[in-house]
Amino acid sequence: MKRDIACVVILPDNYNTANKYPTVYLLHGYGDDETGWITRQPRLTQLSTQLQMIIVCPNGERSWYFDSPINPKMRFETFISNELVNYIDNHYSTFREPSKRAITGLSMGGHGAMWNAIRHQDVFGWCGTMSGGVDIRPFPTRWEISKALGNYNTNKQTWENHTVINQVDKIRPGLGIIIDCGTEDFFFKVNQNLHQALTQRKIPHNYSTRPGNHSWNYWNVSIIYHLNFFSKGFGNLKVQKSAKAA
Repeated sequence: MKRDIACVVILPDNYNTANKYPTVYLLHGYGDDETGWITRQPRLTQLSTQLQMIIVCPNGERSWYFDSPINPKMRFETFISNELVNYIDNHYSTFREPSKRAITGLSMGGHGAMWNAIRHQDVFGWCGTMSGGVDIRPFPTRWEISKALGNYNTNKQTWENHTVINQVDKIRPGLGIIIDCGTEDFFFKVNQNLHQALTQRKIPHNYSTRPGNHSWNYWNVSIIYHLNFFSKGFGNLKVQKSAKAA
């Protein structure tokens, strides 16, 4: 996109370049920026230290984290899954294999995390979505999605091609998936549908629901589940045990 994009990088307190660390890319929701997570979840540094992982929070603006087919200034899939990952790997002491790299996010960021992970399974071995907009088609006039994909009524195929739920046939064995959504959330139905689509295809995934709406009260709990899920997948079993006691 020929411009700088701000990111927050959270390192464990005992970060040491003599060691290598798994990485979690944590995406914000619509209307927020790279500071959203650290502003509203003050335990991220503590969790990074307990679980011995690097957490990266990029600014995704209002892009929905894909490459817009109509706006060349919105190429956030390329930014996240190519440029940013390469930058982090070249500037920090990271494991570079997909099995040690995860991506998750809330709302718009949940869509972005699933979209990027499914389409770049050579980059991400783990992914998640919290209250994610995993099917954008029921919301054709909301959240400026049309700025990236065009008007729904005249670009229906483009919308079909850019919604997460239509990507599940691309999932290969080995991608670790965690999905959760509050039962009072306006995205609850589309998350249920994603769960059913994965189940019908016998694609393993962790799916959970609990009372809650589209709010930080819900996501501040979800992020702990997601990071522990990834940590276990990374093989950080020792720190996983200590984190559960926190």
